Amino acid sequence: MKFLSFTHNGLSSFGVIDNQDILDLGAVNPDLIDLRDAIKKDRLNELAKQAQKLEPSFSINEIEFLPTIPNPEKIICIGVNYADRNAEYKDGSKPPKYPSVFMRTRESLVGHQQNIMDPPESDQLDYEGEIVLVIGKNGRRINQESAHEYVAGMTCMNEGSIRDYLRHAKFNVTQGKNFAKSGSLGPWLVTPDELNPFSRLEVITRVNGEIRQHDKTDSLMFPFAYLISYLSSFYHLKAGDIIATGTPNGAGARFDPPKYLKHDDIVEVEVPGIGVLTNKVTTELI
Repeated sequence: MKFLSFTHNGLSSFGVIDNQDILDLGAVNPDLIDLRDAIKKDRLNELAKQAQKLEPSFSINEIEFLPTIPNPEKIICIGVNYADRNAEYKDGSKPPKYPSVFMRTRESLVGHQQNIMDPPESDQLDYEGEIVLVIGKNGRRINQESAHEYVAGMTCMNEGSIRDYLRHAKFNVTQGKNFAKSGSLGPWLVTPDELNPFSRLEVITRVNGEIRQHDKTDSLMFPFAYLISYLSSFYHLKAGDIIATGTPNGAGARFDPPKYLKHDDIVEVEVPGIGVLTNKVTTELI
């Protein structure tokens, strides 16, 4: 099933998308704060059954999308996780022994069909299409064999980066990964009964219709089960946490000359079986 977060007439809610119809589950479950709360309380299966009995609340054209999980406790991001991406750096380095890990803030992400902001501080806004795991229950020191039990579903991310700000300090990328509204999350959460997170998946990124990134999870240096296990060795993973699993080669910075995003560009991140996350780039005014 496809769960989403949205606003309608200025009110935040969550529900299910069925073709072009929205089934508003927040309106009939006032005890639930949002989609993250539903995941924390292990209510997704119950809500899926409830949705099958509901009449459409409104059409998809009547809502504004929020990030799939609007207020995750942790936004965990994995860097350089596709083998070709490691080779793309052309630094002669061997494949890493452990994943690169960094964090984003909630304010750095917008929802599907919302504008991504190109900040005036830089002209190097870049795209990074990624598959995102949404954690379904709390866990620590999870073994790889049990990892599937901890996934509520998947969504897509454009893990937007301000390239020159990634190099403002010697050992971190935090600055370039956390400009307000520089990335996006959506369009919705697809549950494992509809799409197996541990199957062979692919991710495609298009800019103005041109394919810039395209790879399959076969190429991951650190597969999803390993990521969940490794991250839970030091994090206490919580229901509603999200893990952005890395982006393939083909980011704008890797072209000669670079192809950074500009005002009015349209970025699409597609994961077949999940959907297409679409955002327009707009220059942020100050």
